[in-house]
Parts: sequence; C-alpha cells; structure tokens
Amino acid sequence: MRSVRARAALGATLVVALALTVAGLAVLAVLRGNLTDRAGLEAEVAAREVAGQLALGVAYAELELGDEDTRPVQVTDGAGRVVAVSKDLDAISGTGTAEVTPVPSAPVPGDDGDGDDGDDEGDDPARGEVSSDAPDFANGTATVDGETADYRFATVEATTRQDVTLTVHAGSPLAAEQEAVDTVRTSMLTGLPLVLLVVAGVTWLVTRRALRPVEGIGRELAAITASEDLGRRVPEPDSRDEIARLARTTNETLTVLEASVDRQRRFVADASHELRSPIASLRTQLEVGEAHPELLDVPGAVADTVRLQVLAADLLLLARLDAGERPGRTPVDLGALVREEVSQRAADRIPPQVCAADTGSLEVSGSRGQLARVVGNLLDNAERHAERLVAVSVRADRGDVLVEVTDDGAGVPEAERERIFERFVRLDDARSRDDGGAGLGLAIARDVASRHGGTLTVGAAPDGGALFTLRLPRQAGPGRGPAAGDG
Repeated sequence: MRSVRARAALGATLVVALALTVAGLAVLAVLRGNLTDRAGLEAEVAAREVAGQLALGVAYAELELGDEDTRPVQVTDGAGRVVAVSKDLDAISGTGTAEVTPVPSAPVPGDDGDGDDGDDEGDDPARGEVSSDAPDFANGTATVDGETADYRFATVEATTRQDVTLTVHAGSPLAAEQEAVDTVRTSMLTGLPLVLLVVAGVTWLVTRRALRPVEGIGRELAAITASEDLGRRVPEPDSRDEIARLARTTNETLTVLEASVDRQRRFVADASHELRSPIASLRTQLEVGEAHPELLDVPGAVADTVRLQVLAADLLLLARLDAGERPGRTPVDLGALVREEVSQRAADRIPPQVCAADTGSLEVSGSRGQLARVVGNLLDNAERHAERLVAVSVRADRGDVLVEVTDDGAGVPEAERERIFERFVRLDDARSRDDGGAGLGLAIARDVASRHGGTLTVGAAPDGGALFTLRLPRQAGPGRGPAAGDG
C-alpha cells in the first residue's frame, strides 16, 4: 500500500475499530452486570418474602409465593429435601437440587405437637427468624408450565419456631437482561461497519486535503529537475504546520543549491579565464622560440610555467576543500611555523618581521601543509600591498592561537572586507595579473581556517593598512598521529 492516504485511512479505521470493539464489550459487560444484579435483587426480595412467612409459621400449603409464573420458588429443609415449590414448577437447576416434588413427611411450620393450630394464648410466643446474611446467588434454569427459561436464583435461610432451618430458593427471570444485551449487541454489530466506513472516508478526505500541498511540492520539484532551473521555488502554503515548514526548508535548500551551482559555474569560468593568459603567453613564447631560438624568453617561460603550477595547485586545493576533505589531526606548533615562513622570505621586496611571539608552545591540531599555505598567502598579500612594512605576531589568546599580519598599505575599505575573501576577486582591477595573482589566496586561506575550526578576518591596522587575524583553537591534549589528507 504505497498511498499515504490509504495507509492513514486504514490505520485510523483499525484504531477506531479496536476502540469501538473494546468499548462495546465494556458496555455489554456493564449492561449485563447491572441487569443481572437487578434480577438478583428481585429474586432476593421474593426469597425473603417467602422466608418471612416461614419464620411466622405459615404452613407450606398456605405460602404466598408471589407471581409463580415468573418467579419459581423452591424450599428445602436441612437434609436437602424439597418441602415446598411454586405452582406448575416442572424442573429446576442451579438451586442445589433438581427435585420439584415436596416430601410428604416433612415437618409443617407452626405444628407444635399439641394438636391445635399453634395460635392458643398458652402457646410459646417465640417466633422464627430470617437470616440477615447476604444471600447466595446463582444462575440456572426452570421449567414453569412447560416453558423453560433462564433465571437468577437467590438463596435465603429461615428458622421456624421449632428451630427448623429451611432454605428458600427464589428465581427472577433473565429474559429482560438477555433481550437487552442482544439488542445492544445487534445495534453495535449493525452500526460498527457504518461508523468505520464514515471514519475511513473522512480520514481519506482529510488526509487528501492535508497532503495536497505536498503533491504540489512534488510536482514543482519534478519540474525543476526536468528543466534544471534552480531559480524556481515550490509553493509555500499559508498554514504553519509541518508541510509549510517542509516547503520553506525545500526552498531554502534550493536557494543554497542555486548559489552553490552559480558559484561552481563562476569558479569554472574564472579558472578558465585565469588559465588562458599564462597558457597563451607560454605558447606564444614557445612558438617564437621555435621560429627564432635567439629570441626565446626562457625566464618568462619559466615564470609562466611557475604561475600555471601555482594556479593548478590552488585550484586542486580548492577542489579538495569543496569536496569536504577534512584536515589532518597532527599537532602543529603555529609559532614555529610562522617563524619558519618568515625566515624563508628574507629576500622579498619587503621582508616580514616578527614583532611579537609567545615563547611557549602554541600548538593547534590540523594539517601543517595547509596551515603553512594560509600563513604564506597572508604574507604574500601583505607584501603585495605594503609600502615599507610587513609585521607578524603570534600569541595565545585564552583557548585560541592568534596570528596577526599587518602592512602599511592603503588598507581594505570596510565595505569590501568580506568580498576580498571571494574567489578570483581583486579590488584593484587595473592591477596586472602578474603582480596581483589570481585572486585565490585569501579565499583559500579562509576556507582552510574554517576547515580547522577557526576564523580569518580583516580589519584596520592601528597605524593604517590592513590587519588580518587568523584565530585557531589551541590544542589542549596530547597530539595524535597524522591523518589522511594532510597536505
């Protein structure tokens, strides 16, 4: 069953069916119990009426047994012999004995042995009594005047004047209870399918209405996939439910995907444009050298080749970063790394100076090669824009390690301080490519810093110029071995 609507309708129907079944059984049980208790109460009243007559000394033949057609009565003595039964009682069960014929020799209540009726003034005025204990109840059957039915029997004991204990069994019919239960059961069995049909239909319609926006989202996504137009967006319903949040999340995902694709396209276009110039220059020099060897500019060809090599390395590193490659987890002493990078630039146009450096260990966790690339790119950028000074400082700052690179150049306008970290961006468009690079250094530096859990920002130096701040989390524990991808 692949339809959500069908599954929802089936699930709701099953739940309602189970709930109604349990509720119906409970109702039937309560109804049956109440009606049975009512019949038992009626039987108890009838049994106590007969027991009261026996306690007063009424003879068996003179007992008033009430409605004998609907309430059968059976009286037994202490030996279990039947001494009295109601009129037309043909058979009985559930009272302890199935006999319905009185024993002729049973003692008669009120007979005190003096030959009179027991009502003389000189007779013993003592009276019998009816047991005050709760009666016993039992279900059984009785055949009265040829008709057999189910009854609820109540059993009450009575003691006569002669201290003879008699047991009265009186029954109340259960026909009303059975009829009521059958009627309720039939009504439930008849109405249950109709209720379930209504529940299934309503659930189907409500689910269909609720999922209609999802179908619209699915159709629009299919159209976007077919057209490859990431500028389109799925419809967002006005509701504030999960479907509306799904639509908004989908549109946010499409926005991020569109930006990523556009960024990738611009990256490919810019990379092609950057590669075209050194390749064209190198080809021209080689063609001239082939035709006129004496005119071959070997240093220029080598410079173009180096530029191609650097650009290819930058593009490869960016591709690895975009692919989500995680840096290594090797402990790197950032202070030693900065001093090493600075020492290798003594012959630069403006040699950098280490103006401040903590003497202790400033270890971070990551790839030494990538972190050296970050420091090198920052120094290259500072030298490119500096007039007379490039300064570097490295220090601990609470749980981080800070590397600050400053220059005394023109600085970075505040409005452009985020844009310079975009790929292939140069603020000085008139600057030659040979002098200005490809515009990838700062983008690579920020990406690497981010992959190492740090940040790279730019601000204004105290004495003018630009101040680049690299912040990396300081390694607290012992270092671990190098990981794959350490470059």
